[in-house]
Amino acid sequence: MKEPAWVKEPAWVKDLVWLRPAWYKDDMADDDPVMDPVAAPDPPHVHQIADFEASYEGMTPPWDIGRPQATFAALVEAGEVRGRVLDVGCGTGEHTLLAAEHGLEAIGIDAAPTAIRLAREKAARRSLDARFEVWDALDLPGLGEQFDTVLDCGLFHVFDDDARLRFVAGLGAVVKPGGRYFMLCFSDKQPGEWGPRRVREDELRHCFTDGWRVDSIEDAVLEITLGPEGARAWLLALTRL
Repeated sequence: MKEPAWVKEPAWVKDLVWLRPAWYKDDMADDDPVMDPVAAPDPPHVHQIADFEASYEGMTPPWDIGRPQATFAALVEAGEVRGRVLDVGCGTGEHTLLAAEHGLEAIGIDAAPTAIRLAREKAARRSLDARFEVWDALDLPGLGEQFDTVLDCGLFHVFDDDARLRFVAGLGAVVKPGGRYFMLCFSDKQPGEWGPRRVREDELRHCFTDGWRVDSIEDAVLEITLGPEGARAWLLALTRL
């Protein structure tokens, strides 16, 4: 795939908190970030939560495209998304609302209160029965609920290695046997150094070896507002054993 001109990092990129979280070292834009103990005395996800909340203040973050990702919309249309649906890192709720529109019981969670407020407003405007909660995705068992399908658009790739382990363990606690997990994340095939942490295919397989079946890992596109071609991504489909 030819690298489009807009993937070259412009000067203003450094001002976008989602692209360069404060708790990463400047040289940690590769696939193996480490924490800076001076810059981040608190757990890293605490800083992430503050960063994501700030990204909704007075601006539209690059991942908030105002519609469902085409990849996830195709999954819903194909009947792959079923039962009780959990949308992790739901943002302003487009995928939760898509599931609700198709008659599914859907809940969206996000750690950013502004995103959840906007999602609830969308649900009210569209007269859709969907539930939205301010919640830390690293505490999925705390929801005390079970789900048939979990959707993850752009959440997994924000986690460091330790947070990945917590997240995957939490998924295992809330997805019913036979349930599905669909993830759309940045791929290591995406050129440039801007954006979130890239993820390799072998990393995905390694993270989900215990209690999961990898159904497919496919090249995909993550639509963003920074350019019409989107970002190169992985679409991961798993079944809980």
